[in-house]
Amino acid sequence: MIEFYYWPTPNGHKITMFLEEAELDYRIHPVDISSGDQFKPDFLAISPNNRMPAIIDTAPSDGGEPISVFESGAILLYLAEKTGRFLPTDVRGRKTVTEWLFWQVGGLGPMAGQNHHFGVYAPSKIPYAIDRYVAETNRLYGVLDRRLESRAFVAGDRYGIADMACYPWVVPWKRQQQNLEDFPNLRRWFEMVRQRPGTLRAYARGEPFSGRPTVTEDGKKILFGQTASRASVV
Repeated sequence: MIEFYYWPTPNGHKITMFLEEAELDYRIHPVDISSGDQFKPDFLAISPNNRMPAIIDTAPSDGGEPISVFESGAILLYLAEKTGRFLPTDVRGRKTVTEWLFWQVGGLGPMAGQNHHFGVYAPSKIPYAIDRYVAETNRLYGVLDRRLESRAFVAGDRYGIADMACYPWVVPWKRQQQNLEDFPNLRRWFEMVRQRPGTLRAYARGEPFSGRPTVTEDGKKILFGQTASRASVV
């Protein structure tokens, strides 16, 4: 059983996409990031960076004590290795998948996240910041579009964890002030992933929480402007 600490954000969706594709048994524990659930001691014990998602694998492959994993990219790698799925075993294929997984966690995710912050959540609109992150998101879309020009999926001909990592960060393309029509290869890939049964099931798991805003006004005070002292006492 995978105990899954989740909220329906792009990083949360990455993991439900894997769990649904692999048909693993899992149980969702909601982490309402606007209410400060990520600062509760029980959660910090498994996710010291006070960020979701995180998992506890109650039946790890070594047969030992439960294993906790935090950071969405690390979780995808862990689950792929546990199941032997969605990650090639040959050295070249694995290298390519991990390159694009790290590209997402180090580039597309953070840059699109800053795009969201300055374009949607920031209390004052700073044109330079908005233009900077909209342009960088556009550049990264272009990188992905060129990558997909001659292959079905991000890492090659097979669907894998690189696709699961990237897809949720392209879902809010309108909010990121992008136009998928400008990226035909990316659009083709996006529609193919969107229609997968595993993707549909994964996003359906977030529907019970969709009535609650991801970031409320009070939640902004919790989420943004954290320091070492504030993050430990919220």
